[in-house]
Amino acid sequence: WDPHFGQPAVEAYTRGGASGPVNIAYSGVYQWWFTIGMRTNQDLYQGALFLLVVSSLLLFAGWLHLQPQFKPSVSWFKNAESRLNHHLAGLFGVSSLAWTGHLVHVAIPESRGQHVRWDNLLTTLPHPQGLSPFFTGNWAAYAQNPDTSNHLFGTSEGAGTAILTFVGGFHPQTQSLWLTDMAHHHLAIAVVFIVAGHMYRTNFGIGHSIREILDAHTAPSGRLGAGHKGIFDTLNNSLHFQLGLALASLGVVTSLVAQHMYSLPPYAFMAQDFTTQAALYTHHQYIAGFIMTGAFAHGAIFFIRDYDPEQNEGNVLSRMLEHKEAIISHLSWVSLFLGFHTLGLYVHNDVMQAFGTPEKQILIEPVFAQWIQASHGKALYGFDVLLSSGDSAATSASQNIWLPGWLDAINNNTNSLFLTIGPGDFLVHHAIALGLHTTTLILVKGALDARGSKLMPDKKEFG
Repeated sequence: WDPHFGQPAVEAYTRGGASGPVNIAYSGVYQWWFTIGMRTNQDLYQGALFLLVVSSLLLFAGWLHLQPQFKPSVSWFKNAESRLNHHLAGLFGVSSLAWTGHLVHVAIPESRGQHVRWDNLLTTLPHPQGLSPFFTGNWAAYAQNPDTSNHLFGTSEGAGTAILTFVGGFHPQTQSLWLTDMAHHHLAIAVVFIVAGHMYRTNFGIGHSIREILDAHTAPSGRLGAGHKGIFDTLNNSLHFQLGLALASLGVVTSLVAQHMYSLPPYAFMAQDFTTQAALYTHHQYIAGFIMTGAFAHGAIFFIRDYDPEQNEGNVLSRMLEHKEAIISHLSWVSLFLGFHTLGLYVHNDVMQAFGTPEKQILIEPVFAQWIQASHGKALYGFDVLLSSGDSAATSASQNIWLPGWLDAINNNTNSLFLTIGPGDFLVHHAIALGLHTTTLILVKGALDARGSKLMPDKKEFG
């Protein structure tokens, strides 16, 4: 099969005359596989077979539930509380717990040169003290003796024994987040989400009712009118509304993934591969754009087919429609402002460069962004504020936990966290803002004017 690891891979990726192999894939999967403990072609082969079996099971389950005798009833789709409980506790909570298990039992030992597979999984303790600290309440034991700063990834040299830590910053050799920090993060997420998955009222008469929560959501100032009254039924009776919300959330989180791929790289050695980082960033932002467009498309269909003005009188939905002219015109002027100013700035600077007078460029320092970076501990700008000031309360509060690793990471030039920003970034930031606001204008206007607009009031009567 494909040469992914081992000698065949070295030979396959070594070009003629080159002294060593070069990774020609820019997808980041090698870095991911390596980080989570994959080391041989056999690992990948077994993993692929396992996923094939799982996907065929799920495919069968999907087909089964389309058959009349196994078809879920309409009421099943309208049971919001049960769905939320299952998605929070089951989907996010338990899967995060399972991922913590993989990191602790397989990935962390592998990063320390200890090979754990199915044959020795049940006999290898991931921590020297086993489960006794867990049952005796001595949880701090799991954070003691973390990997040292001279740890060689994949070997026992400089390795510790901690499995759940809060070291902060990056592994100096791989320039990726500490595996033990990530295991701790996923465990915390699991606990929070499993608790959250028991919050909503189902068969037992305890817990929150989403209808009650939404009906109570009226602003004390009265400025939001009826607030969220009527939203529960509107949402529950419209699949387009539900899909629009789900896509909007997914779009936002995909965009966040794009940003965090380079700002907080989780995979070993990925930070040193700039092409991979650029590719992953672009890929995830593109996907986010597609998903966001879908969110607004289904929002527009909701307004045409499913929106009932009488059920939503005075609530946030009707208020959006009532002042849609203000929303659309604000988006319009901000797009025009950004477009003219950004292009003007860019063209001026470009002409000055071209005519050999670069000193005449208009270079605007992004002082607010630099202040934000400084408040998070970047020393370069000399702002001396919050975490970049040695005597602030913020600094002293975290000095003994995660702060040293964090400060070391963001003031280190070998990674891509908190890159130094200047006038070029100011320009690019506003160019991106122009793209985002223009796209938002198109999408929001499309959804809010879906039923009709000043130009075409009878739009909803057309086929």
